[in-house]
Amino acid sequence: MCGLTGFWTKRDGGDLAQSVRRMTDAISYRGPDDQGHWLDEERGLALGHRRLSIIDLSPEGHQPMHSASGRYALVYNGEVYNFAQIRAELEREGYAAWRGHSDTEVMLAAFEAWGVEAAVARFVGMFAFALWDRAEGALYLVRDRLGIKPLYYGWNGATFLFGSELHALKQHPDFEGRLNQRAIGTYLRYCYVPSPESIFEGIYKLPPGTLLKVRGPLEHAEPQVYWSAYEVAQAGLRCPFEGDAADAANALYDLLSEAVGCRMVADVPLGAFLSGGIDSSTVVALMQAQSARPVKTFTVGFHEESFNEAHHAKAVAEHLGTDHTELYVTAEDAMAVIPKLPRLYDEPFADESQIPTFLISELARKQVTVSLSGDGGDELFAGYTSYQQDKARWQTLERVPYALRSRAAQVLAKTAETPQRRLDSLGRVLPGALQQYANAERLGRMADYLGLESRSELHNKRLTRLDAHQMLLSAKESESYRADRPNWTSFPEHVQSLMYWDMTTFMPDDILVKVDRASMGVSLEARVPILDHRVAELAWRFPLEMNFRDGKGKRLLREVLYRYVPEPLVERPKKGFGVPVGRWLRGPMRDWAEDLLSEERLKREGLLEVGTVRRQWEDFLAGNFAQGQSPIWTTLMLQAWLEEQSK
Repeated sequence: MCGLTGFWTKRDGGDLAQSVRRMTDAISYRGPDDQGHWLDEERGLALGHRRLSIIDLSPEGHQPMHSASGRYALVYNGEVYNFAQIRAELEREGYAAWRGHSDTEVMLAAFEAWGVEAAVARFVGMFAFALWDRAEGALYLVRDRLGIKPLYYGWNGATFLFGSELHALKQHPDFEGRLNQRAIGTYLRYCYVPSPESIFEGIYKLPPGTLLKVRGPLEHAEPQVYWSAYEVAQAGLRCPFEGDAADAANALYDLLSEAVGCRMVADVPLGAFLSGGIDSSTVVALMQAQSARPVKTFTVGFHEESFNEAHHAKAVAEHLGTDHTELYVTAEDAMAVIPKLPRLYDEPFADESQIPTFLISELARKQVTVSLSGDGGDELFAGYTSYQQDKARWQTLERVPYALRSRAAQVLAKTAETPQRRLDSLGRVLPGALQQYANAERLGRMADYLGLESRSELHNKRLTRLDAHQMLLSAKESESYRADRPNWTSFPEHVQSLMYWDMTTFMPDDILVKVDRASMGVSLEARVPILDHRVAELAWRFPLEMNFRDGKGKRLLREVLYRYVPEPLVERPKKGFGVPVGRWLRGPMRDWAEDLLSEERLKREGLLEVGTVRRQWEDFLAGNFAQGQSPIWTTLMLQAWLEEQSK
């Protein structure tokens, strides 16, 4: 696991070596073991790398690395897990010019033997890389199929910039740093900035499964898809798995065991995150089954019992016989992390579980350099309870013609404007079951839902944290992320549409960003075996009904887990990786929040509607927010990020 960066410029003058060193220094935590730089002064090209040594710890793994012929130069972040098989295949074809044992060297040999796109198609792993091709005079940027590893790029002035994180790009003298107002509006709605845009104008995220080929620093090329999640999903629906649920569980067991096994290859200590839930427990069980010694497992817990799952993780660890470590998080622990978040997540980011994810990464790094994680199970195996809830809501709405629903929504919205004292009087004369609806907020929500015309509108309504039109002085929202996913509602089942959306949006732009930044922030490599692209391809072949039993998703994943862990030990209501941020904000973190949301600060920044934000904060303190702490945390993380940018 590493960090990469670089640029290609037409600008005359300037010290290329100094610029690229500043860029790599900005992401030194991604690779504390080594650094390297390579320049082509004549072309104005620079490649930079920070190395976290995992495979082949010798100097032969140093990057930038050049191919044996000298044609290619590579900087690379990630792991190609099947590099030993690719190396053996190359040797059978006569290649023998090996210098070391790294996967980076194997990648370069594969590029020379088969070409870039053909080689990438054979890679199994997580990767983001920049490859310079001397023969073609072209620069390739490539990102793994599911977006596990990040890669930013863009054109500022006469320079093409790229890197693992925005922090690196910001160090180049040509970086402009103009705030992307559309991205801010979209962030407020979803609590993250969806790809392909970034928080800065002219800088983009390379979408998962794409390749960008640039032939000059001023050429505005477009990413080309080499692996399409949509095509994979559609192919799975066209050619469903043949066999019953038992056959499907066996097939998943075999492939997932292989995916876990190849991610256990490392020349450094290795462990796993363990929450005690289905996904992480499955990964740990398959690890322990393939390990001759107890696997090191890590979990974080909370003293607030409604958020605590540490005792469940401990029970699973004891059953599997792992070497288990746990940390109980206090408000003071959280407060120590929060100042790091705006720097750690180089765009506004408001998934509250970013706090425990950082803390568990920090805990694991004290003992290991690589940790496996259970991310991806919900998205690939229909695990979120919201999938069935959304399906039921839409089926209910569909029973009533839209014209009738729309009219009813107008009436309810008008009624919601009635003074609350009159609604209270109305409630006293209504039958008991209807009295709860004599409430302006509840009536307004009902009106909103009844007025929805499509299931995409329903989905967007559920995901919305904050309305940019209410929050921003100059309201803008980006629609480019929707344009990149035009077919997401074309699936025959509503749940399949939601799974596809999460697989291509929520997972790479929220879940995987959270894990990457938190783990790399402490120089820890996080591996996600459930997101092996072969597992994703198999998962889409399973008929939807195979993933449900007794109203719960992830049936096939559960069947794999039950081979090692008794059902009662892991079956419980899903909590997610939640944190009691709401209680902390009303308690020990209140002064911090008050400062970020002060009228003086808001007026000085001139970005957010002062009255709207202050009402939001006051309502939150009064306990009036139906959605809990999430909306205010979204605002606070934007404010904290803006404060970081002003330093």
